[in-house]
Amino acid sequence: MKIRKGDSVKIIVGKDSGKTGKVAKVMPQNSKVLLDGLNLYKKHVRPKRQGEKGEIVNIPRPMDVSNVALVCPSCKEPTRIGQQVEGEKKWRICKKCQATL
Repeated sequence: MKIRKGDSVKIIVGKDSGKTGKVAKVMPQNSKVLLDGLNLYKKHVRPKRQGEKGEIVNIPRPMDVSNVALVCPSCKEPTRIGQQVEGEKKWRICKKCQATL
């Protein structure tokens, strides 16, 4: 998976399309990412004690990696990611401006 925790991404598809945010968690086994404050859904929570009221809580749901694009820190545009290998070292590069990520 080419997206890592802490990367800035832009949502391409869905109800939050066009918004940008940071990756909070990466789940490579499901190929999903969790974004801070984006892709929020409402969850109804039952009261835990007597006399307490139930509430509706907004929780972020994971979204598929194919629905987000990495935003390059140098050119500030959503881009695809390439890899550059030199000896034993390997790093990610922006496909648009060739900057290292």
